[in-house]
Amino acid sequence: MNTANFRSEISQRLQQLSLVSLLKGLRRTVKNLVLPLTGIVIFLFIWHIAASNIITSLGQFPGPSDVWQQSNQLIAEHSNERQKAEAFYTRQEVRNAKKLAKNPDADIKIRPYTGKATYLDQIFTSLYTVMFGFLVATFIAIPLGILCGLSENAYRAINPIIQTFKPVSPLAWLPLVTMVVSALYVSDDPMFEKAFLTSGFTVALCCLWPTVVNTIVGVASIDRDLIDVSRVLRLSSPVYIKTIVIPSAIPLIFTGLRLSLATGWMVLIAAEMLAQNPGLGKFIWDEFQNGSSSSLGRIMVAVVTIGIIGFILDQLMLALQKRVSWDKQAILR
Repeated sequence: MNTANFRSEISQRLQQLSLVSLLKGLRRTVKNLVLPLTGIVIFLFIWHIAASNIITSLGQFPGPSDVWQQSNQLIAEHSNERQKAEAFYTRQEVRNAKKLAKNPDADIKIRPYTGKATYLDQIFTSLYTVMFGFLVATFIAIPLGILCGLSENAYRAINPIIQTFKPVSPLAWLPLVTMVVSALYVSDDPMFEKAFLTSGFTVALCCLWPTVVNTIVGVASIDRDLIDVSRVLRLSSPVYIKTIVIPSAIPLIFTGLRLSLATGWMVLIAAEMLAQNPGLGKFIWDEFQNGSSSSLGRIMVAVVTIGIIGFILDQLMLALQKRVSWDKQAILR
């Protein structure tokens, strides 16, 4: 084979490889971008058609355009409220400066702004509350699941309790949690609001169980060969849990954590409605009680917000699972 033919064959191979790479890239784009966008467009079209045919006592059921309009309105209200707060503190600074000019020993006070919480403030309150409840549940659920997975006796003793309380509704827990918090959390200068603690502990009680159950299953299903190796090496219990149990059970532990976080986010809305914690649940309840022509649109904004945040939280947990999992080749969804 002469040099010209060799170069021609190499050029053809490179073109084929580039074409194959281009096709693979197009397939990935279609899979990761085009298909989700197609699904969203179809959903929005169905939503628009359905909304245009539903008339409620408060007017037309909100469609996508109404939700977009109300979203912009809520953002504008947030900006206006921030401007009011800034003006409030500016007035105090000017007044205090005048006092100090007249009397350098004057007692200066900065009063906090007591304007109403905006929609974005309520979103952050809900996120803060659900994280509190989720972390409390996680710190209890994972050690408890490992204990029950390793010990048959512990599993038989605790499993009936788990199965008894697992299906209990948050609406059943909420009055009890409210009474306990009111009785035990007594302070002249409280660090947390009682409504926050009530919502947070209600979330913790409801999102505890998926992590417990999945951790038990993950620990109990460790490969027998790994258990035999640990016995041969005579690993101590802490080393065995750290090097064998947790890495092997990570996939199911994170399955439980993702289910718990989704459950907690769902439970939180109902808890905030009743406990009046100033989050998304209270926002929905207040708008429902308001009954204005824009209330349905605002409630629908909250519904969409709850769904989007739930999706983002799940993707964050999935990314964390990929980072800490020992099997980097595993397909996680």
